[in-house]
Amino acid sequence: MKGTFYVTTPIYYINSEPHIGSAYTTIVADVVARYKRLDGYDVFFLTGTDEHGQKVLQAAEARGMSPQQFCDELAGKFKKLWEELKITNNYFVRTTDETHMKTVQYFIDKMKGNGDIYKGQYEGWYCVPCETFWTEEDVGSERICPSCGREVKKVKEENYFFRLSKYNDALLKLFKENPEFVQPDFRRNEMLKILEDGLRDLSITRTSFKWGVPMPDDPEHVIYVWVDALINYISAIGYPHDMEKFEKYWPADVHLIGKEINRFHSLIWPAMLMSAGLPLPKQIFAHGWLTVNGQKISKSLGNAIDPREFVKTYGNDAVRYYLLKDIQFGRDGDFSEENLITRINADLANDLGNLLHRTQAMIKKFNEDTIPEPGETDSVDENLIALAKKTITVYREHMDKLKFTQALEAIWELVKHANKYIDLTEPWKLGKLPEKKSRLNTVLYNLAEVLRLVSLMIAPITPDTSNEILKRLGTDVAKDFESLEWGRIEIGSELVHGLPLFPRIDPKEHRWVSKAFEGVTNEKAQAEESDNLIEIGDFARVELRVGKILEAEKINKSKKLLKLQMDLGDLGRRQIVAGIAQHYEPEELIGLKVVVVTNLKPVKLMGEESKGMLLAAKDGKKLTVLTVQRDIEPGAKIS
Repeated sequence: MKGTFYVTTPIYYINSEPHIGSAYTTIVADVVARYKRLDGYDVFFLTGTDEHGQKVLQAAEARGMSPQQFCDELAGKFKKLWEELKITNNYFVRTTDETHMKTVQYFIDKMKGNGDIYKGQYEGWYCVPCETFWTEEDVGSERICPSCGREVKKVKEENYFFRLSKYNDALLKLFKENPEFVQPDFRRNEMLKILEDGLRDLSITRTSFKWGVPMPDDPEHVIYVWVDALINYISAIGYPHDMEKFEKYWPADVHLIGKEINRFHSLIWPAMLMSAGLPLPKQIFAHGWLTVNGQKISKSLGNAIDPREFVKTYGNDAVRYYLLKDIQFGRDGDFSEENLITRINADLANDLGNLLHRTQAMIKKFNEDTIPEPGETDSVDENLIALAKKTITVYREHMDKLKFTQALEAIWELVKHANKYIDLTEPWKLGKLPEKKSRLNTVLYNLAEVLRLVSLMIAPITPDTSNEILKRLGTDVAKDFESLEWGRIEIGSELVHGLPLFPRIDPKEHRWVSKAFEGVTNEKAQAEESDNLIEIGDFARVELRVGKILEAEKINKSKKLLKLQMDLGDLGRRQIVAGIAQHYEPEELIGLKVVVVTNLKPVKLMGEESKGMLLAAKDGKKLTVLTVQRDIEPGAKIS
């Protein structure tokens, strides 16, 4: 054993059922766990469900169920899904587990004993869907959650607070001395900016509902769901009741999370651990959002599809391969069924499947279905072997850095070269010449050995396919990375034949999963669409004008807002504050002629007055300001 390796997913909030988005992080964590096991580590892989909080309580009440019944049902669905997706987690934690709740109370007591918990009055804004507190500055005059865009509500209640501000300097030091702590780099920089602006103390209890872990010595308060949830990473490995196990696996090697919960994991969680006197995790890796066909995953859009539907149609390995190959881990990505089919046909059927079929067919024909002993060599063999050895090194480097797309690209370069190697060596011609038997044996051996190495490298990502290739090669070589070196295939092994690994899919004749779900109607959505229709008079009340952007600058302490000075012709010069800073640099906007709503009531955003609104179009995460096609004077009316 090389040592231990502890990998976690976020624990999934169970106010709704799992979908392809929640499956993505879990599949990635499973790939990491399988890879580390093959590399000789004692792996502990944790996932689970987050079951407390107001949102769960409301969802249970809407179903006419007790919160515990509701949680039991939804947690069961997550467990069943991971089993069916062949996820190899070592433990499934639930925040309603008694051991977890006791750990939460013990942990809070330690923080309190360190002088980091105090009682005070909280008055501010709260987003129920995000279970998150926001300041006046955060929500702006529109009173919307900066994370999800929904309306927030004003709350005022007695709370316990965590002295988060006390750890601001310690966290700054951590980030500057350990740049690998939060990855990717641009996510680390986002957190560093928050730290540089200064952290505020965090309200950590609620009194307006009871579905949560009671505060020690003050059960009228329940612990804030996010504080409760974060502690799962240590409660699941024995803290504090099994310290031998805890000390074996902690600190975690990597917390895999979505970018929307980066602040909780990269700032609040380390501060909590500092307060409790515990080591920090080695790395937080925040990946991007997953959309489906360019759209946010949503029940009303009909794209919150159970991932099992894709697995039933395409197979577990094909879905895993596609997610890891097409979506660069760390960036936003889009799940497209069309692209999935393309990957299956091109990479899995044409490249890998074809290489296995051709190799087996030739070994059957020319060497009685057994792996031959290599003989005469040529420079073309040396090139193949050199590429295979290089691929192993590059693959390991990329996998260690969670660069799955690049790892697979390296493997497929070898697969494609092996197919080309067949064309270069022409074994069908060698097979007709008895004097070339030694040369032919080398070619066949090399092809079989490439397939063995490929099968080992893809094992964490496509485990069933890996096992099937090894089975068909008739090899009993150990399925771990000790044998990930050239020349380990067993001479004389007898091949096993079977159906094509990945049959080609004809898109025209195929049953598309997403299209099958498009036919499902949503009466509520249809009713809302009907209620949303307007008369021409309603539209006429909106005054639209062409505006020319004269100046643009960022607003201090705001990641989303830009301050624009506009030329609106006869309306004169106006200032507009627009939430486009994450999509445009200020200098890009100078001189643009854009569409502006000019008869909105003025509002103040981050202390700056805004007298109007730019129009923009949004496609997934991409936002584009609407401009005019031909040259037209500022102030021109739009109708």
